[in-house]
Amino acid sequence: MIEEIRISSLGVIDESVLELGPGLSVITGETGAGKTMLVTALGLLLGGRADSGRVRSGSRAARVEGVVAAGPLEALVEEHGAEAEAGSVLLARQVSAEGRSRAYLGGVAVPAGVLATAGETLVAVHGQSDQHRLLRPEAQREALDAFAGAPLVPVAERYRAAYVRLREVEQELRDVLGSARERAREADVLRLGLQEIEAVEPRPGEDAELAAEEARLGFADALRAAAETARESLSAEDGSPDALATVSAARRALESVREHDPRVAELSDRVAEVSYLLSDVAADVASYATSVDTDPARLAGVSERRAALTALQRKYGETIDEVLAWAEDAARRLLQLDTSDERVEGLRAERRDLRSALANDAAALFALRRDAAARLGDRVTTELHSLSMPHAQVEARVSRSLDERGLEIDGETVAFGPHGVDEVELLLAANTGSDLRALGKGASGGELSRVMLAVEVCLAETRPVPTFVFDEVDAGVGGKAAVEIGRRLAALARHSQVLVVTHLPQVAAFADRHVVVRKSSDGSVTTSGLELLDDAGRVRELSRMLAGLEASDSAMAHAEELLEMARRA
Repeated sequence: MIEEIRISSLGVIDESVLELGPGLSVITGETGAGKTMLVTALGLLLGGRADSGRVRSGSRAARVEGVVAAGPLEALVEEHGAEAEAGSVLLARQVSAEGRSRAYLGGVAVPAGVLATAGETLVAVHGQSDQHRLLRPEAQREALDAFAGAPLVPVAERYRAAYVRLREVEQELRDVLGSARERAREADVLRLGLQEIEAVEPRPGEDAELAAEEARLGFADALRAAAETARESLSAEDGSPDALATVSAARRALESVREHDPRVAELSDRVAEVSYLLSDVAADVASYATSVDTDPARLAGVSERRAALTALQRKYGETIDEVLAWAEDAARRLLQLDTSDERVEGLRAERRDLRSALANDAAALFALRRDAAARLGDRVTTELHSLSMPHAQVEARVSRSLDERGLEIDGETVAFGPHGVDEVELLLAANTGSDLRALGKGASGGELSRVMLAVEVCLAETRPVPTFVFDEVDAGVGGKAAVEIGRRLAALARHSQVLVVTHLPQVAAFADRHVVVRKSSDGSVTTSGLELLDDAGRVRELSRMLAGLEASDSAMAHAEELLEMARRA
């Protein structure tokens, strides 16, 4: 339920607060006073499209806030880390004059789509445009599905999932069958590449190993000469001065006087360490010098192997590891291409199974919708009788169209779509002896208003909504029919919160809460504000709506009579 709406700088409304409660709340006012702006504000609050043109002239931004019962929004509030206080949550929407929009849920900034999700849970808004929406076949099917209720939901969801999968399978099958030549060419390329790689049989990391070995073999003579020179410098075999002899002499000189100074003893020990290290290095250098071998045959073999690997790297990867990875991917892809015939058969089998499942679910949907259609037609007809259409008859007709490419159901091949095979149409005979005709052809504006209200009342039982908003859905209606619409709205308000923008006093008389939108002007700026009426104020407003005169005795008497009638009802 909506507890309160605050509006700032929206259209002709400068600053207004609308307090709401359970039951029927009615909004009235002069033409152009800004009644529909309340519905606009509610649309913004519930995630509707932001329009900077709605920002009041001279203001930087328009803002709408709404306090709503937190119960239906508990999951949404928890999901976004929002806050609820005393069982209520604050929704807010701000639109700048430049067109930027911000949305808030419980003090937390959220995308406008989150408010739209909240709106679907909280409010059903109906305006004059919804009457025309009801003329569309898809809207009539949605209304019938909503009336059918819980038994239809799992069947419809199962059908929809199978329908989506069927479209995927059919697209994949078209792709497979339509690219046979391209697949054959791709397979030939992959086989050739795999044959080249298999002929060389590379090992992981082999390119780096061979590069290092080739560098070593190519400079074997220089490496050996350098090693021999280093060995002679470290430890000469012919008694020539070398590093070891020199260090040994230094060590002996220090050893001879070490007992006279601890610092000299320390230096002597360090020179001894150097002597040991030099001895080890000299042995290692000598060993390396003898191990270096010049092998022209091995060098030629390494160079030839590297050339074969380089040829693979030019085609299939920067390194041999990348070449091997390409080979693995190519083998998997080739397996897919080689098994394409099996894939085709698998897809065809899945398509047959899906079409069979769809046919079964479509038949189940048809039966559920046909049963619900009979009940909906009877219920709407009964509602229309209470809305001053005593001879009206409504029929919800469910039919199917033949299509040779469709689903086979009950011995017929029928067209199908994402929602089944059914074509739903609401038909109306407004008077005795009239033929049933489509709503768009058989209903006037006032009759269409009452049909829409009747449908909404019927749906309220299977699709409960905390709040209903009706924006001048009584257009084109007057007299006794208007009284009956007011009576029915009051009945609906016993189970849900109902907010009605109306120009009919017969409807306004049934209100539990009556708010008037008043327009004022200082000669340069026009402003509208909201006023909650007391009993005396309601009489004056109803008399204005009846006769255009607030102080007319006869109009006020009529207004009091209307209020008394509504109270009795």
